[in-house]
Amino acid sequence: MASWLSTNRKKSIHPYATKLKKMTFGVKGNDGFLYKLFIYGLLVGIGFVYLYPLLYMTSYSLKSLDDILNPLVNWLPTQLYLDNYEAAYSVLKFIPTLLETLYVTAIPAIVQTAVCAVIGYGFARFDFPFKRTMFVLVLSTFIIPPQVTVIPRYVFFNELGILGSIQSFLFPALLGQGINSAIFILIFYQFFKMLPKALEEAAQLDGAGFLRIFFTIALPMAGPAIIISFLFSFVWYWNETYLASIYFGNALTTLPLELQKFVATYQQMFPQEGDSSEINEGIKMAGTVMTILPMLLVYLVTQRWFVEGVDRSGIAGE
Repeated sequence: MASWLSTNRKKSIHPYATKLKKMTFGVKGNDGFLYKLFIYGLLVGIGFVYLYPLLYMTSYSLKSLDDILNPLVNWLPTQLYLDNYEAAYSVLKFIPTLLETLYVTAIPAIVQTAVCAVIGYGFARFDFPFKRTMFVLVLSTFIIPPQVTVIPRYVFFNELGILGSIQSFLFPALLGQGINSAIFILIFYQFFKMLPKALEEAAQLDGAGFLRIFFTIALPMAGPAIIISFLFSFVWYWNETYLASIYFGNALTTLPLELQKFVATYQQMFPQEGDSSEINEGIKMAGTVMTILPMLLVYLVTQRWFVEGVDRSGIAGE
């Protein structure tokens, strides 16, 4: 009798234990409550690490000096204070500097993407002597720091008379030696390698030449590679301050370059507040927000194509 009751009790408890196990761990161990709680908690933590600097900058950029000095005001300012952005707008000379930044960033990025597509297609589809050696040499340029070649390039560009102009960025991009061009050549090489040769062979049977095949078949199908290469190239040219300061001098400027000398420019523009303590954290953060805001807008607009390009090309960014 006792064994019968024990067996029935186990049978009555078993369905509840199974249901609780499924709810907690899931059927396959990756769709239960605990698993999702761990994954979502991890994603929220990683997201907070990335978003914290943006939240900090935005919060401080909207604070007045009284809010900054008040220990009771932490994240939310007591009022919406926009004078910091007005001062940063004047110091950065925002609109002219933004247009100049787009000028020296977008054009080299477009040229670099186009040239790398041609080079990648050539390595992927044609056989020629020393092909592998040349491909290795092209890829090896990625591991060479730009500081190593900056002096000979500066001397060479000075002899050509292209210092202080966009040509100092445009000339290397035209020759496949722009900023991290080797990565984009590898991207296009891998993508064109995956395209079926039957499409090109069918086009050749119809009388199409190599250029027509490239522009009408290969290039339209390489949309994800084009998107990912252009966006990465645009970001790297935008953030480049070392080479830009050397090659451009005082002839051209960019928002990141203006941000580097933000404090000095502020002291020159407002000499009555020339003491370094007078430029508060809020004005500095406003200048930083205005510098990165165009890139955030570009990412928000192109986010769908960017994610699709990374997913389809299988490339992880830096």
